[in-house]
Amino acid sequence: MTLLISTSILVVAAMVSIVINRRWLPRLSVNYVSMLVGAVIAVIAVIPLLNGLVERFNSEIFIGLIVAPLLYFEGQNTRLNLVGRHAREILSLTVGMVVLCAVVAGIGTQLFAGVGLPLAFILAAISTPTDATATESVTMGRELPRPQQTSLKLESLFNDASGIILLNMATLWYINGYINYYQTLWDFIYSAGGGLLFGGIVSSLIVYIRQSMLRSKLNFINNTYNNGTPLKIIFLMTPFVLYFGAEALGVSGIIAVVSAGLVHNAEGERSSLANPQLASDLHQLIGLLNDILNSVVFIVLGIMLLRTLLDRSVTYNGSLIWVGIGVALYVANLLARYDYVRLVQRVGNREAWIFALGGIHGAVTFALAFTVAETQVRTADFNLVLMSESLLIILSLIVPTVIFRWLLPKVRIDMDDAARMAVIREQMIEAGIHELWQMPISQEFKEAITFDLRSQNGHTTLRQFLSEWRRMVQHPDYTADQMRELMAIYRHVFQAERNYVEQQYNATAGLSEDSFNQLYREITMAEMVVLEYGA
Repeated sequence: MTLLISTSILVVAAMVSIVINRRWLPRLSVNYVSMLVGAVIAVIAVIPLLNGLVERFNSEIFIGLIVAPLLYFEGQNTRLNLVGRHAREILSLTVGMVVLCAVVAGIGTQLFAGVGLPLAFILAAISTPTDATATESVTMGRELPRPQQTSLKLESLFNDASGIILLNMATLWYINGYINYYQTLWDFIYSAGGGLLFGGIVSSLIVYIRQSMLRSKLNFINNTYNNGTPLKIIFLMTPFVLYFGAEALGVSGIIAVVSAGLVHNAEGERSSLANPQLASDLHQLIGLLNDILNSVVFIVLGIMLLRTLLDRSVTYNGSLIWVGIGVALYVANLLARYDYVRLVQRVGNREAWIFALGGIHGAVTFALAFTVAETQVRTADFNLVLMSESLLIILSLIVPTVIFRWLLPKVRIDMDDAARMAVIREQMIEAGIHELWQMPISQEFKEAITFDLRSQNGHTTLRQFLSEWRRMVQHPDYTADQMRELMAIYRHVFQAERNYVEQQYNATAGLSEDSFNQLYREITMAEMVVLEYGA
């Protein structure tokens, strides 16, 4: 019951974050708003009656149920061909650079803070993974160069396994007092390679099953009355089956879900027209889950950061050494990332700084910090890890947000084209209405369809809606002949809108291609909704 309550609160909080962001804080990334909402929840939960409002953090559940599907969707938005072309770069960034960052951060932390080398490397290993879902937080409204954007995305998809293996090595060093290099190397090969192999084989099998069902006598193909519910369930279960299945085998569940997403990317490209209704529903479902899960990640982050700060038991002998360690970890990772891409990949100074600053730490780093509590690490040392890594996460978000304001150019928006599109949308609707009123149909149909057409541009009031709602509640059902006539009218007026947009696009001073495609998509979606209602 408590898990259900916690989940409900997080989902509602995600919705509130998105509403606040879009209504009042559109210039601020929704991720920051979500963190603030999470902090508010943490403060409210301090009240005795509301204590336990959100369950205690569980790193395995967090990664398996929230991070895994997010990485699966992120992988699905990445072409397998792109990964193949950048395979050497991915290996370099996720092995070579991660090891360099761990060594620099570990030795730097040991020299700066005087902690033991094994603990320093635990801190360093946790600080290496970057977050695929957090980069947007610091680049919102700014134009990130395409090469750095690609590198950051590919790095964040695949570097989690390296961080986990390094953390396991450092933890064993802390407990046993020595490093087993051969075991660590084998663990990395088995975990990363096994995750890649497991994810590729199982996801390929799932693709085969889904496509067999799609083309079977079950009639999932080209049937708008059969929306493919079993196929959707298989799709939604895929990241969870892969993650927990891979973890049960001792291989990287994160790598497994990422590789599965890459495999499913090609499937989506080549099978969408087999059942357009299913493809559209999945596209909308991915968008919904992405928004909710991404917001939940930062809500949880906000809750746990504030809980950590408010928890008096989470201290390090009353010392503020964790502040220095958090800063040292961030600076060491920043400089190691800069030097690596500057010297090894031979990129320019500005591009190297963009890449170095773009390595944002978030959900995975926080989850790994909590896994330390499940080992034989002392409580005081775990507290130091938790507080230092929390500061690292905050710095990795705040510093690039500030610096990118002058390092990156603003996203260029063609205001003239946007204004022209708004005018043409208005004229498009008027063209449809004009065509409607020329038709020899009933006054009732003319007024009802006019209301719908004006709704396309938000030019209907709440009072008008309530009037239409009362009319429809009191109106008897349309006959089959009336419904056929109504659908024919809608098709006709939507075609009139479509013709007007095409005419403006083909004009000398007409729309840009992007604006034309957006308006055309709006008309098509409106028509699809109306025809589905008529069916």
